Amino acid sequence: MVIAQQPENKSQQLRTVAEFVEDVQALTTEIQQLYCLDEIPWCVGYSGGKDSTAILQLIWNAIAALPPEKRTKTIYVITTDTLVENPVVSAWVRNSLEQMKVAAKEQQMLIEPHLLYPAVKDTFWVNLIGKGYPAPRNRFRWCTERLKIQPADSFIRSVIRSSGEVILVLGTRKTESAKRASTMAKHREWRVRDRLNTNPNRPNSLIYLPIEDWSTEEVWIYLNQWKNPWGYSNKDLFTMYRGATADSECPLVVDSSTPSCGDSRFGCWVCTMVNKDKSMEAMIQNDEEKEWMQPLLDIRNELDVDNDYDKRDFRRIWGEVTLFERNVDGETSVEPIHGPYTKYWREYWLRRVLEAQIQIRHTAPENMRNITLMTLEELSEIRRIWLEHKHEFDDSLPRIYKEVTGEEFQDPRPGADYSLLGSDEWAVLEEICEGDAMHLELMAKLLDTERQFRKKARRTGIYDALEKCFETSSRSLEEAVKNAYLKRDLKTAVTQGDVAKVKQLTLGDVVKEEITDASSAKPKTWASMKFQKKETTS
Repeated sequence: MVIAQQPENKSQQLRTVAEFVEDVQALTTEIQQLYCLDEIPWCVGYSGGKDSTAILQLIWNAIAALPPEKRTKTIYVITTDTLVENPVVSAWVRNSLEQMKVAAKEQQMLIEPHLLYPAVKDTFWVNLIGKGYPAPRNRFRWCTERLKIQPADSFIRSVIRSSGEVILVLGTRKTESAKRASTMAKHREWRVRDRLNTNPNRPNSLIYLPIEDWSTEEVWIYLNQWKNPWGYSNKDLFTMYRGATADSECPLVVDSSTPSCGDSRFGCWVCTMVNKDKSMEAMIQNDEEKEWMQPLLDIRNELDVDNDYDKRDFRRIWGEVTLFERNVDGETSVEPIHGPYTKYWREYWLRRVLEAQIQIRHTAPENMRNITLMTLEELSEIRRIWLEHKHEFDDSLPRIYKEVTGEEFQDPRPGADYSLLGSDEWAVLEEICEGDAMHLELMAKLLDTERQFRKKARRTGIYDALEKCFETSSRSLEEAVKNAYLKRDLKTAVTQGDVAKVKQLTLGDVVKEEITDASSAKPKTWASMKFQKKETTS
């Protein structure tokens, strides 16, 4: 007798194929009953992978079996394209959604596919190249919320606003990993009925998990034995997973020790949350036609380095030095936390991505020749951040774009090309500063801050803005770190009530922010120095 193996969870009872078929039939009935129970719309999470394909296929087949007069409720199929997805998978998903639209119309199914994108300000390259965020790490995982969660959550909230409630249908399974099983066990506290939970993170929404108890092998059995209702090829999906495993082989499962090709995981090609992008590496290794993706893998590996402090500012993104304690060889070491990528490295990553895009458009198959690694809107936003927030008025993005692509950069932002300062003024400033990076940064900030205020009817706040330039950019690395230590020690002394220590620190190398004008006993600022009170003569 053939057994549907479940090696991921050995404690779970093995099911025969006949028992699995009975489970599919029971789930079909359950889905039909839940669908007809009320008017709450459904949102099905679809990524194009095996689990989400199985869950959508299961629901589609169940609802298609109902009489047309009972198919009264809309089922939204939502997919989030992070704009840095594996290109092969991204193309697969887009084509699948287009085919769903056609099939749903032909079969009179109220199924609406929606391809969602992150807001331009939240995309990967705008944050990494524009703002200078370092490549994501466990301690600074800034990508998931912006790229995946917020677009989906925004759509779900819009459905709740229009309908009052929503049911989220997900292909989450307990056998995916021990961590996933543990998380799902905790969520059982909010269980309404079998496989249906309340959503603790979103009021007025429920989470439905039809295949939570399926094994990976059962997912593949279902996909290979039940026809895809929107006309896509599950065998091609199987082949794609097979090509994404290192040994290029999906073996016949005969016992719990046999590996499964279902462990292949697709995601963002820039992801540095994993040690290696095994799926892309395997694709390139197993298929000569996918060698065109090598430039993407090279960029990803270049981003993924343990120590990139030499590429990053010694200050946090707001311009201050922040200290943290860590254990180095058994001793406590207090060091500054490095911040965003420096100007040089942000420009470097921009050039690398544009070069990879040009190369891929020449080497990729015909159906992938129009690939875009960075959209025009992203480039425009990066340029705006460099000009308005970084005060880098040399405006290097159009120059780099033309050097790499040979084309003029056409910025869609109105008035983007109008500026009083440019590369010529930047070159003069570099010459004046004679290689002093901090001096150059300070002068650039002061000049550009004045420019930003010049057209305002009331220039309220200009002196505070100029003062902030001095606070963040007037100290060298050594001085800034020394000042941070001094501020920390002073704060500790004040907290502990150590008056002697406070006097020692304030009478010695005093923190600039604490210096006061002797005559007024008020902090000395850029504005107070500009408008000093004139002494009156008797």
